[in-house]
Amino acid sequence: MELERIRDAAERAARTAGVQLVDIEWKIGKQRFLRVYIDKPGGISHRDCEAVSEQLGVLLDVEDLVPGPRYILEVSSPGLDRKLTKAPDFERFTGRLARISTLQPVENSTFFEGRLAGYSDGLVKIEVQGRIIELPLDGIRKANLVVEW
Repeated sequence: MELERIRDAAERAARTAGVQLVDIEWKIGKQRFLRVYIDKPGGISHRDCEAVSEQLGVLLDVEDLVPGPRYILEVSSPGLDRKLTKAPDFERFTGRLARISTLQPVENSTFFEGRLAGYSDGLVKIEVQGRIIELPLDGIRKANLVVEW
C-alpha cells in the first residue's frame, strides 16, 4: 500500500467536496483504520465529512488503493487542538495559542508554549513571555493548537 497514492485520492475527494485535506493516518491494530482529516474556513459540517467519505471510498475501491482485509474509513475535523504540520498551518493560525516541541534545543529548550507569530523563510515564530522565538519548521517534532476557553 502506498500512502502517497491514498493522500492523492483524498486530496481529489476533498477538492471535489470543496474542503481542504489536512492529514491522513493509517493505523493497524485489531482493525485497520484510515483516518482522513479535512477542514475549511468556518469549520466543517457532518455533510462535508459524509461527502468526502463517499467520494474517497469509491476512489479507494476503484483504484484498489487499500488491498487486503477490511478497513474502516473515518473522515473528520482535525479538532480544536489540531496538529500543525505545514507552513500554511502556522500562518493560518497566527495569534492562536500553541504547544511546540523540537527535535533539538532552541535557546536551551525543546518545549515552547505561546502565541503563534507567523511563518517565513522556513522559520515558525512563536511569542513566549513577550519574546519572539524562531523555530526551524524542519526541526519541529510536534505542534498542536491549545484549546482556549
